[in-house]
Amino acid sequence: MTSLHLADTHRPGRIEVICGSMFSGKTEELIRRMKRAKFARQHVEIFKPSIDTRYSDEEVVSHDRHSIVSTPIATSSSILLLSSDIDVVGIDEAQFFDDGLVDVCNELANKGIRVIVAGLDMDYKGEPFGPIPALCAIADEVTKVHAICVKCGALAYVSHRLVDNERRVLLGEVDKYEPLCRECYKKALSEQETEQ
Repeated sequence: MTSLHLADTHRPGRIEVICGSMFSGKTEELIRRMKRAKFARQHVEIFKPSIDTRYSDEEVVSHDRHSIVSTPIATSSSILLLSSDIDVVGIDEAQFFDDGLVDVCNELANKGIRVIVAGLDMDYKGEPFGPIPALCAIADEVTKVHAICVKCGALAYVSHRLVDNERRVLLGEVDKYEPLCRECYKKALSEQETEQ
């Protein structure tokens, strides 16, 4: 076989994870990578959890209102059913998917598909969120992006919840969350305890 023929038949699969707090540009980076793949005439498909309808039912939309057409799904296993003949799979808001997403991403990468996953690595309490930590462990590449702390301007550490609600999954934007650095987050938690 010639090297040219090998390049045509061998697609090295990989998993790329983009993680960080809210307002850090995760979805923006996912959209950028997916649009570059489309420009390179690769077959792409992007998935998002069907529960995420904040900006659109059918599109992945960043906080800056950049968007790309997506397929909303309820479970990670649907990705395997809907990704035949695809070169690049994008997955947004991956923290909302079930833990089976890790096996799904591994299976896709082992088939030679480039998998780009974006999601929150921690919840509003600063605890590891959904399948993201496990995906970071098996990823070929992890990009940790940061928002800017709204209190002091340092790099943000966590998405601090502004409303009184104990549910782990609470969709929202600037009305419900703010990015805070570690110090400002500790200060905010201390102030909340004092108020109670």
